[in-house]
Amino acid sequence: MVTYDLKKDKKTPLYLGLYDNLREDIRAGVLRAGERLPSKRTLAEHLGVSVVTVDAAYKLLIDEGYAVSRERSGYFVAKIAPGPTAPARAGKPARAVKTKPPADLGFRFSSLTKLMREVITEYGERLLMKPTATGCRELREAIAGFLLRYRGMRAEPERIVVGSGAEYLYGMLVQLLGREKLYAVEDPGYMKIRRVYAAQGARVTLLPLEGDGVASAALADCGADVLHVTPYHSYPTGITASAEKRREYLSWASMGERVVVEDDFDSEFALTRRPQETLFSMDGGERVVYLNTFSHSLAPSMRMGYMVLPERLMEEYEEKLGFYACSVPLFDQYVLAEFIDRGLFERHLNRVRRKLRNM
Repeated sequence: MVTYDLKKDKKTPLYLGLYDNLREDIRAGVLRAGERLPSKRTLAEHLGVSVVTVDAAYKLLIDEGYAVSRERSGYFVAKIAPGPTAPARAGKPARAVKTKPPADLGFRFSSLTKLMREVITEYGERLLMKPTATGCRELREAIAGFLLRYRGMRAEPERIVVGSGAEYLYGMLVQLLGREKLYAVEDPGYMKIRRVYAAQGARVTLLPLEGDGVASAALADCGADVLHVTPYHSYPTGITASAEKRREYLSWASMGERVVVEDDFDSEFALTRRPQETLFSMDGGERVVYLNTFSHSLAPSMRMGYMVLPERLMEEYEEKLGFYACSVPLFDQYVLAEFIDRGLFERHLNRVRRKLRNM
């Protein structure tokens, strides 16, 4: 039976530690496809934790496609696809999470206005300086810290590019990757993605969605160079890509000079579990561009987003687009950096999630 030291990292909840250990053993083949997992009570007694802890970890494994539950039989390791030709898991579409804008859920303007006054006082003449092209260092470091704490992503500040919202960054990606490339997007999907790509002169192809992500056959035959997906919460369907499907995306990208754009829409509002591991983390940052925005997590008026580029693309960005000035005012960047560093952003997200659970 598996044995893990779940108490060595006091900052990580026990159920997440157990989930992480089981997931890695499944990936490494220590726990093989079809193998029965210990019962919740047996594993709880073996590890010296509560049954609730094991139950929460097993539910996460099932949500992510690493395990399956069979009635009256128990829990079993799921089959994880080794490559792009493996058939997709026939899953049910995830229900769309109906959320109101955070501003409608009690955004605390008093905290923000107080912070703005403090930034003006503390930063003084620094606010009059021209920001670096990729965004001020303070904000990029704050974003990197947040991604590590909340998404388990190791994103170097030097590879983060700040811009005025997701739509602006979509356009920058076309300029970076090339208008001659074929861009594949989800269908149905967020309409502005395809419209921005087309407006930039890029060719766009639509890939139909199945229960757990882009249809395997369509992906294999699309001939695209760039795949733009929203694996956590595809809008408007609410579909979440399974672990098997996300591995398929990465396997597709490994053939040739392909790129996956991971649009991490809505992940901040995971209500019942920690957001799934990002494609960027699974890939090691070689073929995936991670992209997110604060327009949804804070307010639509907050026209600020960011992308994390693979090292090779960061070098190309500096060569091709490094002459662009950052499109976000420096004052806004400093305010957001302080908002994140002081823990105000995560407290805001926690308040919103609590209210959404009760809706």
